[in-house]
Parts: sequence; structure tokens; C-alpha cells
Amino acid sequence: MLSVLRKARKSLGHLAVAAAALVLAACVPATGPAPSAGGGSGKVQVALLVPSGSGQASDAVLAKSLENAARLAISDLRGVSIDLRVYPTAGSPTQAAAQAQKAVAEGAQVILGPVFAQEANAAGVAVASAGVNVLSFSNNPDIAGNNVFVLGPTFDNTARRLAGFAVRQGKGKIMIVHDRNTAGELGRAAIDRGVRAAGGSVVAVGSYEFSQNGVLGAGPTIVKTARDTGAQAVFLTADSAGALPLVSQVLVDNGMTSATTQFIGLTRWDIPSATLGLPGVQGGWFALPDPALYAQFQSRYAAAYGEPAHPIAGLAYDGIAAVGALARSQLQGPLSKSALTQGAGFVGVNGIFRLRADGQNERGLAVAQIKGGQATIVDSAPRSFGGPGF
Repeated sequence: MLSVLRKARKSLGHLAVAAAALVLAACVPATGPAPSAGGGSGKVQVALLVPSGSGQASDAVLAKSLENAARLAISDLRGVSIDLRVYPTAGSPTQAAAQAQKAVAEGAQVILGPVFAQEANAAGVAVASAGVNVLSFSNNPDIAGNNVFVLGPTFDNTARRLAGFAVRQGKGKIMIVHDRNTAGELGRAAIDRGVRAAGGSVVAVGSYEFSQNGVLGAGPTIVKTARDTGAQAVFLTADSAGALPLVSQVLVDNGMTSATTQFIGLTRWDIPSATLGLPGVQGGWFALPDPALYAQFQSRYAAAYGEPAHPIAGLAYDGIAAVGALARSQLQGPLSKSALTQGAGFVGVNGIFRLRADGQNERGLAVAQIKGGQATIVDSAPRSFGGPGF
């Protein structure tokens, strides 16, 4: 118990940074294999905006991994030729806007990237009048809309998937437990929408100050409230880099476990893999992209480039997959919003996904349960979309 708390308390020192990254950029790992193949002839010109040139080694690594993943996707296409041109943004909104305009002037029909939300927003505004769409690698829904799409996994998509599974398992009376910060509030709202859409009910909401003492002090009250309201599940917004190690252990220490009240996580509980060994998350559910496709993508990327892919590199693959699937019907002019949002969706490294008219995305996710320090799939990711989406 003490060793767990020490690790958990240490992780809280990085909480603010982790939360800010979660909100501002696409920081959630991706997955995957081969895209939908298009047909026809000719070339589709695609601009890839990457954060190289900032002087930060991490940005350079990310930029190269995104480009590698995009080129891997291009090599998987059959009957479609992609003219990929790479533009460095240095992680700057101003430079992202200038590079987006340059790309369009040079003939880009669609823009992939940038990574960070402010960059993506600036790029979208810069090329809106030209009718060119931006498929950004951000997961921030605040920038989605008009000609900007977010490819990164969103809270709403994850919350709907897990809430739907919980209701089907007879765990529809749900208590939301969230951090008192921006990411926590966004997560709380997404869970609330997801539970209601799934036909469940939010019976209570608990929160804690974003600090070690805040978590420790809130634990008893959260557990009592869950019991008093008859909550069948507790849906947590905390992530592995932040409060999850501590808050899950505190709830267990106060008498709550997934054996009595199902724990559900809005974030990936398998990253880093050490999270799977935490006593507090045993029995818990979380969502993730199709793991078989993810393993295939990682294996092929490593074979091609001699190193692992960056966690979000698969988003560049997804973008090329969508472009390739549409290239048969549209080789001239900017790729249209109506084409990008077609209901059948696309297949990428994360499995199936489709873009929504509001600029957000819907992804086919699997549900996993942690058992004995291992993640076991309890509900597989869908391989096709059965309806028009939401």
C-alpha cells in the first residue's frame, strides 16, 4: 500500500502537464494495419504538416514518425497515387497558418495535421476560403468544425462506447468521479452525455481537488456517496500519468472495488503497461482501439523503419487511409466535406473510423478488463458501422 501511494503521489507531480497535454493535443496512442484501397488513376496531392523545426528533439522525433506512418500507408494503397508533401510548422500557430497557405498555393487538395490544437485552428482559418479541409492530429473538440476535423480519440467517443457496454452488462446506474481541472470537467461532461445516450443514469457526481491531499480527503465521501445512491459503476476521468494510481487505491482502501462497484476508465489504463499492475484498477474496464490491428501496425512499422512508431503516428496513417479510399471518386480539386463525412467510414491503424459533420470523429473501440495485471478483451471492436452515427 505504501509503495503504491508513493508512486501515485509522485505521478501527481506531473498532473498539470499531463492534463494540459490531454486537452491541447492528440496525446492518446493510436493503432493499426491496412487502409481501404481506392482505385482509378492520377495523383491526389496531400500536405502533411508536422512540428519539426521547433528545436525540440521530441518534436523532431514525432514529425519523422508521422511522415513514416503516412508513407507506410501510401505503400499499402492499390491503384491510387498520393503526392505527399511535408511542411514543418515548428509547433507554431503562425507558421502552421503560413505553411497551410503555402501548401494550398502549391496544389494541396487536403491537409493532414498539424498536431497541436492552436496550430490546427490557425491552419484551418488560413485555408478556409480556399475550401481545403484540415484533418488535424488533435483530439481537442473545441477546434472541430467548419473545415477542421480532429483525428485524435475523443472523450465523447470513448464515453459512449463504455457507457453502452456498461448498460448492456446491467451496470447502468453510474457515478462520475472527476478531477477538478479542465481535463476532468471535459471528461465529466462527456461521460454524462455518453451515459444518457446509452440509456443509463448518472446517479451521482464526485470530484477531488487535483492534488495528493485532495484525492486522499475525497476518497471516503466518494465511496459513501456511491453506496448511498446505489451506483453500480464508478466512471473515472483520471489518467495513468496523473491521479489514477492514487485515486483508484484510495477508493479500494475505503472499501470499494470492481467486485462490488464496477470501475470504468475514460483513459487508456494500459499505458504505460505498469498501470495494469496497480491494485486499484484490477477488474476495471477501459476502451482501446482494435489491439490486433495495433500490433500489426507496430510490427510493420518497426520492420520498415527499425524502431517503434510514436504513439500518435497512426493518425497520419489514418488520414492517408481516408484520402486513399476517396481518391477513386475525386481526383480534382479539394476533397469535399461531404466525401470525408460519408457514413461508411474508413479503415486505418485504429480500426474503423468515420468523420462527423461537426469535425469530430467516431471510432470503433474494443472494451478491455484488467485481470491479474493483464488486459483482456471482453467486447471486441466492431469491424463496420451499423448506422449513420451520432
